[in-house]
Amino acid sequence: MSTAIAMAAPAVVLGGLLLWLINWYFHEQKSGGSAVQKKSRGSQLPPVPEVPGLPVIGNALQLREGTPHMTFAKLAKKYGPIFSIRVGSKPIIVVNSEDIAKEAMVTRFSSITRKNLSKTLSRAAFDRKMVALCDYGDFHKTAKRHLTHNVVGPNAQKQHRVHRDTLMDDVVKDFHAHVKNHGLQPVNFRDIYSSDIFGLALKEAIGRDVEYINVEELGRISRPEILKILLTDPVEIALQYVDLGDYFPYLKWIPQKNFERKVEKMYSRRLAVMKALIKEQTKRAASGEEMNNCYLKYLLAEGKTLTEKEITSLVWEVIIESSDTTMITTEWALFELAKNPKIQERLCEEIRSICGSDKVTEDNLCQLPFLDAVFHETLRKYPALPMVPLRYVNEDIKLGGYYIPAGSEIAINLYGCNMNEKQWERPDEWNPDRFLDGKKEYVPNDLYKTMAFGAGKRLCAGSQQGVVVGSTTIGRLVQEFEWRLENGEEKDVDIIGIATMKLRPMHAVIRPRNL
Repeated sequence: MSTAIAMAAPAVVLGGLLLWLINWYFHEQKSGGSAVQKKSRGSQLPPVPEVPGLPVIGNALQLREGTPHMTFAKLAKKYGPIFSIRVGSKPIIVVNSEDIAKEAMVTRFSSITRKNLSKTLSRAAFDRKMVALCDYGDFHKTAKRHLTHNVVGPNAQKQHRVHRDTLMDDVVKDFHAHVKNHGLQPVNFRDIYSSDIFGLALKEAIGRDVEYINVEELGRISRPEILKILLTDPVEIALQYVDLGDYFPYLKWIPQKNFERKVEKMYSRRLAVMKALIKEQTKRAASGEEMNNCYLKYLLAEGKTLTEKEITSLVWEVIIESSDTTMITTEWALFELAKNPKIQERLCEEIRSICGSDKVTEDNLCQLPFLDAVFHETLRKYPALPMVPLRYVNEDIKLGGYYIPAGSEIAINLYGCNMNEKQWERPDEWNPDRFLDGKKEYVPNDLYKTMAFGAGKRLCAGSQQGVVVGSTTIGRLVQEFEWRLENGEEKDVDIIGIATMKLRPMHAVIRPRNL
């Protein structure tokens, strides 16, 4: 009897909690809601999609597919470019229009500055000690100044040009090696490109590529394991694991031990590897060996106000952002080109007409408008980060003509902005010609052709390098090879969680061209 009671106890507790929450919800509705809601009576709030299921759950069931940016884009067709949803206890204002997004990120920036990261994402982001994911303030300004000066600014880009040229040569060499060794056997694009671009990221961040590293906590680990620990594992944790307590605060007491262990394991392994890399490079510098012009060297010399943890986080940020986002866009671009042979040949002809038998380089980009269109159309349809992390509204504002009360959270759906039928004709189609319609003067590497890089003071700091590296890689690989997909590969468009990375790496058959 006592065993039966013990087994039933959790169900009784959960049942009682659920009844209390439902009672609380209807009491709030009957009493007119919160003080903020009462204050806003007479003001027009954004429309609210119909809520399925239990009222406590809110719109969570509408997000069950795990791709909220796509779900929000669909809801925008019915409810307009700005609407309000509730996930658990959180009311969230969702923006799916470029004009309203720019209003939020530029005009209303001072009222919407603080980012709200889930516990998982915050931990994956070194507890918010990153330029891209920290709140706007003194640390952001200082860190972004360091990043611009040494990595992504115009002068820094000139200094790192040699590393990018080496990347292009290495990528082409590795794909030619595949053809030599495996003939027409399909190549896993991601295996080759992610490894090569990881090398570029390491050179910019710590001054050199590495084949292995001795880590006190983990022993001697090879380069593929370093890549996994620094890139693959943090991205997987951030995108695939959700802490229910972030959305349902009243469930924070429910233990999620397995989930928490995975997060902490990822964090500790990544921290151990980063410390080992920094320690080794610092030791080399102390012995008189040149560290090259890298971010770590700069931060150790100039970042006197930064803590050890902040330096570690900022160096890691360069590694992941130089590797991951560019790889996502480049893989999708070659996927679409392989799926559309006529467009691929058109691009090849443009490159041939400008470069002849010479290799396409960064210097040619301003002469290749169709290559630029291919890159930006890919970025429009497959933005590497489809949604901006949630931001708090600091004060009552109007946005898109609607009243937004202080305390609300804003979700800017960049994917939804780029899929807005009022701005883009047939947005589901991949069509580079939409950027060559003659309505605007062609501007090479224009970052504002889509919302993929954000806008305003929080515009992606590394956007220019992303455009240059991605565009040059696409041009060089199309110049060197003819790309074709395996049978059925063109239907493989599944993505990973809340990102736009292909769930499965692209496999393509490549044939060297006669240059």
